[in-house]
Amino acid sequence: MPSDIDIAQKAKMQRISKLAAEKLGIAEDHLEPYGHYKAKVSLDYVDSLKDKPDGKLILVTAISPTPAGEGKTTTTVGLGDALNHIGKKAMICLREPSLGPVFGMKGGAAGGGYAQVVPMEDINLHFTGDFSAIGLANNLLAAMLDNHIHHGNELGVDVRRIAWKRVMDMNDRALRDIVVSLGGPGNGYPREDGFDIVVASEVMAIFCLANSLEDLKNRLGNIVVAYTRDQKPIYARDLNAHGAMTVLLRDALAPNLVQTLENSPAFIHGGPFANIAHGCNSVIATKTALKLADYVVTEAGFGADLGAEKFVDIKCRKSGLRPAVTVIVATVRAMKYHGGADLKTITQENLAALDKGLVNLERHVDNVQRVYGIPCVVSINHFTSDTAAEVDMLKARMAKLGVKVVLATHWADGGKGAAELAKMVVEMCEKKSSLSFVYEETDSLWDKVNKIAKKVYRAAEVTADAKVRNQIKKLQEDGYGHYPVCVAKTQYSFSTDAQLRGAPENHVINIREVRLAAGAEFVVMVCGDIMTMPGLPKVPSANKIDLVDGKVVGLF
Repeated sequence: MPSDIDIAQKAKMQRISKLAAEKLGIAEDHLEPYGHYKAKVSLDYVDSLKDKPDGKLILVTAISPTPAGEGKTTTTVGLGDALNHIGKKAMICLREPSLGPVFGMKGGAAGGGYAQVVPMEDINLHFTGDFSAIGLANNLLAAMLDNHIHHGNELGVDVRRIAWKRVMDMNDRALRDIVVSLGGPGNGYPREDGFDIVVASEVMAIFCLANSLEDLKNRLGNIVVAYTRDQKPIYARDLNAHGAMTVLLRDALAPNLVQTLENSPAFIHGGPFANIAHGCNSVIATKTALKLADYVVTEAGFGADLGAEKFVDIKCRKSGLRPAVTVIVATVRAMKYHGGADLKTITQENLAALDKGLVNLERHVDNVQRVYGIPCVVSINHFTSDTAAEVDMLKARMAKLGVKVVLATHWADGGKGAAELAKMVVEMCEKKSSLSFVYEETDSLWDKVNKIAKKVYRAAEVTADAKVRNQIKKLQEDGYGHYPVCVAKTQYSFSTDAQLRGAPENHVINIREVRLAAGAEFVVMVCGDIMTMPGLPKVPSANKIDLVDGKVVGLF
C-alpha cells in the first residue's frame, strides 16, 4: 500500500473553479483562488445564501484516542465521499491542521489512504495563511499592550496582571515561560510572559465562532488583555487594537474550499485544538456548507468526551447548529489497547482485552445518546487483523445499547468502502433528535464544570486550590457566569491522567488554572498537566519530512 502522501500526490484534482461551479453552483467571481486547487469563497457570497434552507448536519467523533490510531478525519472524508457515491449532495467541513503536530507528534492531518483532502501538502503546510493571520493579530495586540505601557500607561495597566500571551504555530516548550523587555528603558518594562500555540489562542476561538466581520471585530474588542491595580479589566478596544486585528483577519475569515481525492467539495477552515480549546472548524464554514449541500459531514476533535461535548455546549449553543446524527469512530485494535493490551500485540486476537476495552466505546455511546441526546452509529475502521470473533463481540455489546455497527473500508477503498455507513446515516437523519446540553446557561461556572466532570467524565469530584476557586468566584461576580466552560485536559483518558485507559470512574478532576476568554465568550478551565504550548517529542515528525527531487516526502 503506498503512503498517504504518495496517494495524495497522484490525485487527479479538478480545478477549484470548475469544482465550485459544477458541484456547488458557485461562480468564479465569488472565489479568491490560491493557485489552481484551493480558493476562498467570498464573504459577500456567503451572506447571499442566508435565506436558503439548511441541509442535515452529521457529526463525526471518536473513542478516546490511542497510539493505535482511530481514523476520525479519515472517516469524515470517507463518509462525505460515500454520500456523494450513493447519489446524495454532500460536503465536508474540517479544521485546518496546525504545524505543531505536523512537525511534532503525528505528521499531516488531512485524512488517510484513499479518504483524503487535497492538495495535502498545501493543507498541512501554511495552506492559505489563515493561521499566520491569526498569529499576527494575536501578537499585534500583545505588542500594542506593551507599547501602551512603555509610553506612559494611561490606562493604568498592572504589569503583574497581564493576561495576554503571544503565540506561534509550532511546538516550542522553551517559550512557555519567558521574560521580555530586557536590555534597558528603551525596550520597555521587564516582566514575565510566555507563548501559547496558535490553536490555543482566544483569537482562534473568536475566529471560529464569529458569524461575520462585524461580529469578529466586536468579539476582538471584548478580549480582556490585562487588569488595573484595582482589578478592573483592560479590553482590546481600550487599546484601539481590534480594528487593525480585524484588518489582518479580513481575508482569512472567508472559508477555504478544497476537494477530496474523489472530487467531493470540502471546506477546511479554522483549527482550535480540542484538548486545550473548543476543537471545531469555523461556524461560518459549517453554516455555509449547510446552505450548499443536503448533507454536511463535520468532526469534533478527539473523543466524544472532549470534542463532542464542546461542539454541543459551545459551538451548537452559540450558533444554533444542531447535528441530526453522530458517527462514533473506533477500531478493534484501539479498544484492545484500552483493555490493557500491549501496543505490540494489538493485531493479535485478544477477546479478553477487547471485552475489557469496550467500556471506553460504551461510555462514549452513552454520552452521545443519553447526555447529548443525539442518535449515533458506530463506524469501525476495519483492519485485516480484525477477527470474526472480535467483530461479533463488538456488535453484540453495541446491540445491547441499541446502536448499530458498520465496518468501513474507506481508507483502502475510498467512498465506496463507506457506502453502507452513508446509507445508514441518511436513514438516521430522517429521525427526530433533540439536542441536550450538559448544563444550563444559568448554572454557575462551578456547577458547569462539575456537571461536565460528573456527567461526561464520571468523576467523583472537582477540586481546585483557594486561588483558583477565588478566580472562578470573581468571574462569576463580574458577570461571566452565563458563559460556557471549555475544559482543557488530556485527550487520552476520561480522567486527567493520560495513562488511565478504558473508562475510569470516581476519579478527581483538579482545576489548576482558569482563563477568561471574554471575546470568545467562554471560560477555560485548565485541568491536570495539560499544556497550552506543547513540546516536541524525542523523535519529532520533522525528522522524516524532507524535500527530495522537488517533492515533499515523509509528510504522513
